[in-house]
Amino acid sequence: MKNIPFLLVYSRIVIALVIGVITWSGFPNTPILVVAFMTIGLITDVLDGVIARLLGVATEKLRVWDSNADQFFWIIVIGCVFYINGSFIRQHYFPVVIILILETSAYLISYLKFRRTIATHSYMAKFWTLTMLAFLIDLTLHSQSTITFKICVLFGIISRIEIILIIWRLKSWATDVPSLLAVRKINKR
Repeated sequence: MKNIPFLLVYSRIVIALVIGVITWSGFPNTPILVVAFMTIGLITDVLDGVIARLLGVATEKLRVWDSNADQFFWIIVIGCVFYINGSFIRQHYFPVVIILILETSAYLISYLKFRRTIATHSYMAKFWTLTMLAFLIDLTLHSQSTITFKICVLFGIISRIEIILIIWRLKSWATDVPSLLAVRKINKR
């Protein structure tokens, strides 16, 4: 029972690989399959945390694995969706590059400061994940996106800046930092 959260985390890695195989193999109904597996991946992400807390196994190790599996999952998913919709990305590359720079900066700052990867799980990052899923579904099914893309970019930039500021202000590495406002309390521990 206590292994269920870890199995859900590991399943996201497998789901990402399945999405990759579907995308590059040219399966019939690729967009629908990619959307279905993206959605399943997000559900496993929600469930691993909920079940871990219910079972009392929400350890630092699980939270770090969860963050790393999330990162792997979304890199593969975004790569596949962008591969399917290359023309859209070529037309809208600038905001995508900005978010990639901010994401890379957050990881680099965390590693340079703490010698560890990010595992903040902030509320803004969770909200961005939902907007990113909406955008990726929209793009996958319609080969274009306007409103969901703009919302995703906005919250992507805001959430990445918040994570950089969280890492910058933390005195020691921590998991589950809900927002920048919580840093002072965490630093007092």
